[in-house]
Amino acid sequence: MEPTESAAPHSRLRRMTGVWRGCLGRTGERAGAPGHPGQAGRRRPAAGEHAVTATRAPARPAGARPAALPSAGPRPQRPALPAVVVAVAALALGAGFYRAFTAGHALFPAGSAGWSLAVLTGIIVGHLVMLGRARWWGGTGSGTALTLAVLLLYGWVPAGLVSLTVVVLVGIARRHRWRPGVLDGAVDITGLGAAALVLGALGRVPSVERPWDPATWTAYTALEVVLVAAVYLTVTRTLLWFLHSPPADGLPTVARTALTRQGLVAVALLGIAPLICVVAVAEPVLLPLFAIPLIALDSTLWIARARAEEQLRDRLTGLPNRQWLLERIWTALDDAERIGARSALMLIDLDRFRSVNDTLGHLAGDRLLLQIADRLRQALPRGAEAARLGGDEFAVLLPVADSTTSATRVARALVTTLSSPLDLDGLTLVLEASAGVAVFPDHALDAEGMLRRADVAMYQAKRDRTGVEVYESKRDSNTPDRLGLLGDLRRALDAHEVQLHYQPKVRFDGQVAGLEALVRWVHPERGKVPPDEFIAIAESSGLMPHLTEYVLETALEQVAAWRAQGLYVPVAVNVSPRDVHTPGFAGSVAARLARHGVPAGALQLEITEHVLLEDPQRAADTLAALTGHGVKMSLDDFGTGYSSLVHLRRLPVSELKIDRSFVAQLAVD
Repeated sequence: MEPTESAAPHSRLRRMTGVWRGCLGRTGERAGAPGHPGQAGRRRPAAGEHAVTATRAPARPAGARPAALPSAGPRPQRPALPAVVVAVAALALGAGFYRAFTAGHALFPAGSAGWSLAVLTGIIVGHLVMLGRARWWGGTGSGTALTLAVLLLYGWVPAGLVSLTVVVLVGIARRHRWRPGVLDGAVDITGLGAAALVLGALGRVPSVERPWDPATWTAYTALEVVLVAAVYLTVTRTLLWFLHSPPADGLPTVARTALTRQGLVAVALLGIAPLICVVAVAEPVLLPLFAIPLIALDSTLWIARARAEEQLRDRLTGLPNRQWLLERIWTALDDAERIGARSALMLIDLDRFRSVNDTLGHLAGDRLLLQIADRLRQALPRGAEAARLGGDEFAVLLPVADSTTSATRVARALVTTLSSPLDLDGLTLVLEASAGVAVFPDHALDAEGMLRRADVAMYQAKRDRTGVEVYESKRDSNTPDRLGLLGDLRRALDAHEVQLHYQPKVRFDGQVAGLEALVRWVHPERGKVPPDEFIAIAESSGLMPHLTEYVLETALEQVAAWRAQGLYVPVAVNVSPRDVHTPGFAGSVAARLARHGVPAGALQLEITEHVLLEDPQRAADTLAALTGHGVKMSLDDFGTGYSSLVHLRRLPVSELKIDRSFVAQLAVD
């Protein structure tokens, strides 16, 4: 009679169940998509399955696509299903009326039974009108239970009249819902016709004059009632899903979510509809009392649906959450693949938001997040969709992106918007943001891969303080190739296959002032691996402390050997910000110096100003402890980042190494 699941434009069912079209009448999957020749289909991982993203996703079995969400783009042509449904319902209803008139059957019961059914129908209509549009389209089962009861007792023509009465009266109450109301009425008439055919096949042809008296029902009859209810529900719900959802392919997510509520409807129908039949025959004046359990059924279904909707929303900001985003990405990628377009995902993280939380409290942090969410909504370009992933991390999906450049431009505009000053009770706060961009099909072919690679780019932007970064596989330590290289590097360190080359530092007078230890690695299969490549892998994987220990141990061992031969020359070793922030680092360096018998003045540690960007106090304490032991400090790559005299005052350095790029244009400028 009316959709039990939501058919509203932004409802969960409308977003997630249109995929049934692609499941029926299709024999296989295409091998590629327009614009991406040879690209295999993507498969959504099942529950508990781990997604692995590579350069090509595995072929997906037919019907394994994710659920569909609303999206733009060309749609495949299909028959005008609404017109077909209305035509079939009209023909069936006309045939039923013709048979009733020619056979001399009454269209509706008279007497107390008829009036009681009319009163109950009126109560249900009033209930639907009072629920409001949102709740009505969120799902009702009251009208469905009443219609099924009338079908079992008096046949499908009186049941069709009940259904049409509800549609007409609700249509009068909501004039702008006439077309959907007529369509849903046609769906209900079609379902009633299918159920009536099953009744006829079972030898049951009830009418107003000869109702199917519940007093004659047996245990076998219960199976017949179950079968009729199943056919009625299956036909109506399947047609509603087809009619109220966009075309797409694959296995619907609704099979795991909304069908639970459909099960509640089925149980309620099997429990309430036969009772209505019994009371209609025995004590029809009591029929209006069924309004109470029927309305309670509607309320239960609406609450269940509302809770399901809440699971897809972030409670603080009202933005969609990660679960919704994953489903939406899947559909966006399917649409982009079909029309040969690109799709882009951006992950945006607020820099130093934790400091705001720690300083002003979580309540103030929540208020700032609300302001950020509002700004994000207002700044979104047309067609883009935003979500909150948790904490201070947000996501923006561009279902269709012209190019990587245009996606990057959008990301920079959003970052600029979010970095504008915020007002909190008269206190002006500036929270900078960092964004990572991943583009389909350039960087990933599935939803999980897009999320992970946008996340990699976002952390690269935070680390380099560039604002926005686009995913680059060579900077991703988690690709299969780089993971393999990481394992090889770990084994090379254990086998002492990594070498140190010592580059002299020469003064203007030609004297050697010291040596710099340069780490080199010759891979047995790849050959020489660039230091920037394997050092970046070590920094992003947690292997950096092991690499630093190896370099320090090897360098101090060599310095001790040279000193034993009478060669007294200091050696400089590069250390990373992670090393400086590691508790106990200064103590471990002092212990190594003592173990090798090397004075602290023979060791120089080279750092960059990045050591002050993450935890300035801990970095300052570590550097002070190192200089307290007598270790000399050198500031490397001066002029390439954020170096200034303020930074130099905070760093206890004895040497400044000016980067070549800083002085290359002095003669020109």
